[in-house]
Amino acid sequence: MSNLEMREGEYGAKVMAVEPGGIESIPEKDRHGKASQLFATWMSPNLEFATIYVGALGVFFGLSFAQALIGILIGNALGAFAQYILTQDGSKYGVPQMVIGRAAFGKLGNILPSIFNAGAAGIGWFAVNSVSGAFALATLTKLSNVVSLVIVVLIQVAIAFIGHNLVQSVEKYLMPYLIVVFGIAAVITLSKSHLSTHGKPFPGAFLVFVGAVYGYAAGWNPFASDYARYLPKSEDPKKSGRFAAAGLFFSTTILQIVGAAAVTAGMRDYGAKTNPVSDFTAALPGWLGKAVLLGIVVGSICANVLNIYSGSMSFLTIGFKLGSAQRRGIAAVIFGIAGFLLAKSAMDNPASNLENFLLVMSYWIGPWLGVIAADKLIRKGASIERFLFTKRENPAGPIAFVIGVFLSIWLFANQKYYTGVVPKHNGNFGDIAFPVGFAISFILYSIIGGKKVMSEK
Repeated sequence: MSNLEMREGEYGAKVMAVEPGGIESIPEKDRHGKASQLFATWMSPNLEFATIYVGALGVFFGLSFAQALIGILIGNALGAFAQYILTQDGSKYGVPQMVIGRAAFGKLGNILPSIFNAGAAGIGWFAVNSVSGAFALATLTKLSNVVSLVIVVLIQVAIAFIGHNLVQSVEKYLMPYLIVVFGIAAVITLSKSHLSTHGKPFPGAFLVFVGAVYGYAAGWNPFASDYARYLPKSEDPKKSGRFAAAGLFFSTTILQIVGAAAVTAGMRDYGAKTNPVSDFTAALPGWLGKAVLLGIVVGSICANVLNIYSGSMSFLTIGFKLGSAQRRGIAAVIFGIAGFLLAKSAMDNPASNLENFLLVMSYWIGPWLGVIAADKLIRKGASIERFLFTKRENPAGPIAFVIGVFLSIWLFANQKYYTGVVPKHNGNFGDIAFPVGFAISFILYSIIGGKKVMSEK
């Protein structure tokens, strides 16, 4: 017997209508779209400067281009594989990703990862991408950074407020422009780069870089089913997963390779009186430089409409009741304001803020994925529909998650604000908090929760 809460109101495929409801399951009459649309959904938001800069971090850390390339492939492959698995639940249950997590965490236990994701997506990621978009708009128009930030944020919040169908349309119709301008820029940047340059990495740089790349790709994992939940149940879930994973992997990998190459061609780190956005575009022909600047603005919008939209979903999953049919849209506005304030404060030191933010993302997503993966393997495909809106609890999930986060950070974190026990006593160690966190939470959940989950199948 199903106990799914169904979303009220009529929405269908209308693009400019405000999407009603919140985190409830999408009724079959409102299901529409094709699995193939998820390629654009996950390609467009990564065709932006933040992606380029993540690739550049490897060379800034002292890695050679070849070493950075290997790190880029490993980090993005891990993030894309998780996206493939998680996306498949979208059309099956018709609910956002964090609601699906209630099977492994219980309704109350799921509040903790929902808080993490609401803050990381709706505020943290929103700020990261808004900063790059604002810098690009300021360079293109000569407006101040703050005015540019206000313009970019208002556009992003308006799209996210209207809802799912407009978000999907924005990703679809802006993708061709982004592919063309960044594709041409990639060819020119690679032609001017010095890919054989030898690196001088600091100890553990490779592991820190892989963690940052993974943190960027995996940052989308807690959103995976949010944009597949409107697909009809007749759509092949594995096909949906393949298109989502492909869009994520190819966009992040290609532009991060371009970022690593751009450093060898002269792009500088964020620092006093520097702007790597203008550095990157200055190496391009004038007309293309302006087109890429516009692409960076557009790409930041494509990324942040997903961040605000999914951040608002996680906010509602926590259990907040906004007594309105537009509760999702109201939550999006709240997160837009909070994200703007964080972005404004982060503009003074974007390099350090971005690097550390990416690592923090991987610190909690690794253990979260460990719990989710263990739950899925134990259930072997059994339906979890009856657990999504009941008051059932599963203490194994939050226990394994908290212990995984704590131990992995305490022992292995290696960043500006905290150095773990192992890297503190071994200067050659990098940062392996994310795989350790995944492993600890996976094993603990399997031991603590295995019997309970097996009895529920």
